[in-house]
Amino acid sequence: MENFLAYNPTKLHFGKDVTDTLGKAIEKFGKRVLLVYGGGSIKKNGIYDKMISQLKSIDAGIFEYHGIKPNPVYEDVDAAAKLGRDNNVDVILAVGGGSVIDSAKIISITIPVENSSWDFYNGKAEPKSAIPLISVLTIAATGTEMNPYAVLQNNKTKEKHGWGNKLLFNKHSFLDPQFTFSVPRDQTAYGIVDLIAHCLEAYFGGGEATLSDRFVFSIINEAIEYGQKLLNNPENYELRAKIMYAATAALNGLTLNGRKSGDWGVHSIGHELSLLYDIPHGASLSIAYPAWMKYFSNIIPERIMELGKNVFNTDTTEKTISAFESFFKSLDCPVRCPEIGIIEDKKSEIIKNMTANNVSGANHKMTEKDHIKIVELLF
Repeated sequence: MENFLAYNPTKLHFGKDVTDTLGKAIEKFGKRVLLVYGGGSIKKNGIYDKMISQLKSIDAGIFEYHGIKPNPVYEDVDAAAKLGRDNNVDVILAVGGGSVIDSAKIISITIPVENSSWDFYNGKAEPKSAIPLISVLTIAATGTEMNPYAVLQNNKTKEKHGWGNKLLFNKHSFLDPQFTFSVPRDQTAYGIVDLIAHCLEAYFGGGEATLSDRFVFSIINEAIEYGQKLLNNPENYELRAKIMYAATAALNGLTLNGRKSGDWGVHSIGHELSLLYDIPHGASLSIAYPAWMKYFSNIIPERIMELGKNVFNTDTTEKTISAFESFFKSLDCPVRCPEIGIIEDKKSEIIKNMTANNVSGANHKMTEKDHIKIVELLF
């Protein structure tokens, strides 16, 4: 086991009606609030009105930025940061899923500076401070509510990356499973895939950490046991709560303790698919993970078999990979590119962009030769 430092300063509020105390939490940081959200679904399901009520209860000044995209872009972050900077906001309230909260994290470190948010991703700038961030989660998937990472993309340069810094931790995250009742079936399914993928990225990382492995197995088993049931009962509070908690636990540091790092190679592959073809993040992962495991099955067969034994009670790499594919299919998630409209003649484009962006894992490296073979397995 590797030496590690466990640090997570986010205060997590989980359960029914926890946002009833949201106003009090915000007020501790100030009353000039930048409210950030996505395309407007929170106005349809009533969450927006609840947030405004909480803000009005503390006489907050509210400055809104909406329209954050499912695959978030740095231009929106820059525009929202300018709005916050121009209005001297004290605190950011992000209401939404991973794309909204990831964007808000980068907004928080961009407000205090004059440079573009993308400069943090290309190494031209380092954050020195952050506007306090409070989040209200509306989709169980990314785990961003309790970690210091954020994904952003640049369509001009055809890049999409994850990036982390301790300043990106939320001060408070509010998770009410009731807020996920209206999440569509496909997005719920993609969230389940995403949380499983986060566990797998930790599991295939560097270093031996048996207890962290057991956390991985338990979280994946939770998702498999309750995921399909949730799709059939989308307004079942207990099922929503189980998946919501699993998604948070999958990427709040619990599964990474004792390892050198996670791998993140599959996420890098998935980012290329969502960047080029604007497909949902979870869909990119249900396609990429089986392909990646097939390619690496001759390199790390024992690791894959240990995973299969503890999750599906399988005894070969082939059966393990097939079981993951079958589970993803049971959620109506794609496991090949054509199933989501990415046709065969896109192979060369995918390979070219993967190579240009140096797609690789931290533990299991990939070169252009690997890219070519893995892309074949995506189809």
